[in-house]
Amino acid sequence: MATLALALGLAVPAEAARPTAYVALGDSYAAGVGGGSYQDLDCYRSENGYPAEADESKSVLLAANAACSGATIADVTTKQLKRLNTGITLVTITAGGNDINSTAVLFTCVPDPASIQCAEAFGSAVAMIGQVEGRVVDMVEAVRAQAPEAKIVLTGYPYLFDPSKGTTPQEVVFMTTVNTAITELNGAIARAADTSEAEFVDVTDEFAPHASNSPVPWINGPEAGTTEAFHPNAAGYLGYYKALDAANAYATPATP
Repeated sequence: MATLALALGLAVPAEAARPTAYVALGDSYAAGVGGGSYQDLDCYRSENGYPAEADESKSVLLAANAACSGATIADVTTKQLKRLNTGITLVTITAGGNDINSTAVLFTCVPDPASIQCAEAFGSAVAMIGQVEGRVVDMVEAVRAQAPEAKIVLTGYPYLFDPSKGTTPQEVVFMTTVNTAITELNGAIARAADTSEAEFVDVTDEFAPHASNSPVPWINGPEAGTTEAFHPNAAGYLGYYKALDAANAYATPATP
């Protein structure tokens, strides 16, 4: 039919490109914890998470959101990669925060940032950041082995606090220290992305005016409870999606 159309001088419509086959991996930030409208109460995958936002807004088909609350980098490798296959063309991953016990540190430190327990928990977390880079490199290699055609995009984490709005000197120091640790964690993930030829998307600028203690927060504060505290809310996950979109994370070569 196409040959006949060409012979008659008629335009031949281009075959529609297949949608990008997309799998999201990672921890609670990838699952969408804090965003509400949960699809399950084991991993707390949210209909408002950034993978779902991409599925609704871009020419991508979310084949699976395999991310799960509490997942470490090792959990991604051992429990989530079964959702990958050779037909997957995009994989996003947010992971690393649980490898440094970030939630435990926050709930130890927020009530009393000057306590010995906080100092010990924080010191342990910072020390563990040094192990993240190598773990992420190994994770990306494992992902690529299962989905060799996939574009792999790693995301960082947003700053949780605005130190300028701290109410005591101890709070200001604590908030600044937490944000510095997040910078170090993001740096480790970014270096791993560079080493493994993956892409890295920094979300800190997108979240900058919307810390948990800001007038318009995109991060839930401690009052949200142990599951959702210090995670993005629905607006925050939309911000995550926008940061990824602005970095062309969802743009993959067209599949004929």
